[in-house]
Amino acid sequence: MTSSAVGTASERSLPASARVTADPRRLGLWAGLLGLFGVAASAAGSWIPSLWGDEAASLMSATRPLSSLWHMLSYVDAVHGLYYVGLHAWIDVFGPSAFAIRFPSALAIGVCTAAVVWLCGRFEGTWFAVVAGVFTALEPRLIFAGEEARSYAIGAAFAAVLLVLLVEIARRPGRAIRWWVGYAAVLTVAVWTFLYFALMVFAALAVVLLSPELRRRWRAWALSTGIALLLCTPLAWFGFLQRRQIAFLAVRESVTPEVVLKNMWFQEWWFTAIAWALILVAVVVFVREVVLIRRGGGRLWRTPGVRLEVVALSWMIVPMGLLLAVTPFMAVYTARYGTFSAPGVAIVMALGVRALARIGDRSGGGTDARGWAGSRRGAWFAGIAIAAVVIAAVPVAVLQRGPYAKNQSDWNDISAFISANAEPGDGIVFDDGARPSQRTRLAKATDPAAFRNTADLLLKTPYQKSYTWYDQTYGIPRAAGMGRFDGVERVWVVELRFDGVVDSWGLSDLRELGYRETARHDGAGSVILLYER
Repeated sequence: MTSSAVGTASERSLPASARVTADPRRLGLWAGLLGLFGVAASAAGSWIPSLWGDEAASLMSATRPLSSLWHMLSYVDAVHGLYYVGLHAWIDVFGPSAFAIRFPSALAIGVCTAAVVWLCGRFEGTWFAVVAGVFTALEPRLIFAGEEARSYAIGAAFAAVLLVLLVEIARRPGRAIRWWVGYAAVLTVAVWTFLYFALMVFAALAVVLLSPELRRRWRAWALSTGIALLLCTPLAWFGFLQRRQIAFLAVRESVTPEVVLKNMWFQEWWFTAIAWALILVAVVVFVREVVLIRRGGGRLWRTPGVRLEVVALSWMIVPMGLLLAVTPFMAVYTARYGTFSAPGVAIVMALGVRALARIGDRSGGGTDARGWAGSRRGAWFAGIAIAAVVIAAVPVAVLQRGPYAKNQSDWNDISAFISANAEPGDGIVFDDGARPSQRTRLAKATDPAAFRNTADLLLKTPYQKSYTWYDQTYGIPRAAGMGRFDGVERVWVVELRFDGVVDSWGLSDLRELGYRETARHDGAGSVILLYER
């Protein structure tokens, strides 16, 4: 790659206002269109997969009375409380179907995509902004978050909006007080939606320190950030008190190169290979630019303007880098926590495409009104890279939308089978030997109508009245001693099947009560047995 492909240091260090950027009206139109594309890409097929444990926690928390929800949040899941309250209001209007409760996440990915398009268009031309938006809408981690009833997609949208505000502040003369108020408001609500979003503060700090226009306003940034974090201290306190809730990550979530390099953002190997190739190209080009600036007697942090590379790389690296650095000492990491940094990854990938487009460029590395410059050969390289990303994203999205895509959950099948085969007066027993998020009784909690013909023989306290998000239950011997099995001739047993291993929880207890297996149905993530006496 020649030095002309990266441009001269003086050209690449121009402030944003002096470079060819997208027309704001046209950019706004593209941001809206790509936002709608992001919504459609995430919402498509989102009704197909069965809900799974984390989504059950969302649905069951959001459908309980608010007084019960406040009680639960004082014990568990305080860090998700604002999301649950918002989902509670959403369900009141749109209902609790899988599509309905996942759709807010699709909307959030639309907002995220639109914000990325706007952000990139403030640095480059329209077509670069469009490419970055397409990559955002199709990035596997984001398109997965967009079809999941959790707050991670909303966090990604907040991150994009937060950095848009920061860049807009840098472009404006004067104190920009209203913009700083907006910045503080977005940061506050974002942290209340997901506590780990506070890590975005460090990404923003990196941008501020490396950008002269923002560094001159560091006091305003510090004040806005400090106020936001102060308003979030109650949530941080509850999160600290409930920290044992994620202690399981120390056992179940090993931090390996595969988890970090593939699972966190890309999920499948073919997309991972393409994405990291583009990221590597972008990083190499940026490092060469930094070297050229230094050779010219300058320093990156002294060059005028805010650089898109600084914004995107800080967004991608800083939050998750800090989380990974802490993980050896505290169990705080799981791959999905990287969702709010994923839009930054998409922008870095687009920067890699831009670098390919400029191969052979002899005009000095500037941009034209479209955001591209270079030879015909560079255009071919860029086009191939864009096509590769889009083509690689499609099978990932299809896999994410299979009926058993979410942790092998087959709750839809369980509900359909019990609804079709259970008779009035039948009892049902669920596998209570699994961890709460995998228990098969969550099929009933998320679709109670399908189990109308059965009596839940082990239920002690329904989740609506429990201090935690799931039902409290009796063991079979205790329930039998209470007379729960008296007069019940047929009992359906729903055991967990995970990674090919089938549980046998409670079967010996049923045999001691005189029941014998008379039918069996093998599902993708469960085995349904009929016991009769």
